Amino acid sequence: MSLNAESERIIRELYAAAEVQDVEKFISLFTEDGTFNDESAGKIYTGKKELGLPVEIYATAFPDMHRELYDMYVSGDVVVVELSLNGTHKGPLALPAGTIPATGNEIHAPCCDVFRIINGKVQSFNCYTAATVMLGQLGVLGNLGAAIAGAGK
Repeated sequence: MSLNAESERIIRELYAAAEVQDVEKFISLFTEDGTFNDESAGKIYTGKKELGLPVEIYATAFPDMHRELYDMYVSGDVVVVELSLNGTHKGPLALPAGTIPATGNEIHAPCCDVFRIINGKVQSFNCYTAATVMLGQLGVLGNLGAAIAGAGK
C-alpha cells in the first residue's frame, strides 16, 4: 500500500472510531506522545489519558454527532480533511471557558482537520472548527457570557 493510501486509511479509521464513540480505538491510533489540538477552543490534549476527551465531550453534548467528510487531501504523512460536524445539542458542552447547557439546537459546523502521521500512527491532529458558526447555531453567540455563567447556577 502506498504511503498516501495508508495515511488515508488511518485517518478514515480514526473518524470511524469517533463516529461510534469508540474512545479506546480512537486513542490507539495515536503515537505515545500524540496530540489533539482543538484550535477553536484553545485546548491541546496530549497523551493516552487526554486524547479521548474530545470524543467524550462531543458525544456527551451531541449524542447523535455525525462527521460528514467532504474532501480529503493526502500528501505522504500529512492529511487535510474538509468536513462538517453535525448533531443535536442534547447534553452539556464542556469548553475551556465553561459549560453550555443543552439547547436542543442542531449544528452543522464547518471544520478542517490537519493530521501528521509517523510510523502508521497519528502524531498530531489539529482541529479547526468554525466555532462562531457552531455557537451561532446553538443560539449562544450573542450572549456567550450569560450562557456559560447560567450553567453554573
